[in-house]
Amino acid sequence: MKKLLIVCGAGHATSTIAVAKVTEWLKKEGYENDVKIYQSKIADELNRIDDYDAVISTTIVPDSIKNKVIQGLPLLNGMGIDNVYAELKERLGL
Repeated sequence: MKKLLIVCGAGHATSTIAVAKVTEWLKKEGYENDVKIYQSKIADELNRIDDYDAVISTTIVPDSIKNKVIQGLPLLNGMGIDNVYAELKERLGL
């Protein structure tokens, strides 16, 4: 089972929206049994980023982990959402 972390600034509002969108996409694509989603705030996960197969953030992340994180803003505004799903699929090896 692949591990996906979805984070935002406080770990509540925008990450909850992103979790709902990604969960819906996983079900539509038939991957819901292949991926476990974790939700948190970015500050709590900085030292554990490598524990996950993929990370989506709806907030700004430090430069030190920027290359490991998928920018999740399109999950909130709908612009470029297909690119987010394509990158997620690639990173998870689905």
